[in-house]
Amino acid sequence: MPTIFTKIINGEIPAYKVAEDDNYLAFLDIFPTAKGHTLVIPKKEVDYIFDLDDETYQGLNQFAKKVAAGLKKAIPCQKVGIMVLGLEVPHAHIHLVPMQSEGDLLNFSDKVQLSSEEFEEIRAKIAAEIE
Repeated sequence: MPTIFTKIINGEIPAYKVAEDDNYLAFLDIFPTAKGHTLVIPKKEVDYIFDLDDETYQGLNQFAKKVAAGLKKAIPCQKVGIMVLGLEVPHAHIHLVPMQSEGDLLNFSDKVQLSSEEFEEIRAKIAAEIE
């Protein structure tokens, strides 16, 4: 059975996409810990990030780096933090979180409530900054 992320890739479930190419997709986390919290995934469905083949793993990280650069330009922050959790959705993914302090990444259970209009505004800002 396909994961929720595969359903997003296939267009079966809507998402606030900020960047996409043939192999990777970045979209806003629907339960963000900070404004701009973005998930970066390979389009290849593999559960565990370290089970990705080397080419996909390296490509995922290069894609995430590009997304993080755009994210930092769009959302004022000190740094963009990176975290790999992957227990809730069995599809390898990277969390990119705009941070003002380390607590912004470490307090992962604290969620930000955003309206669909806010999600769309953030999505558009980030997408515009990704080169």
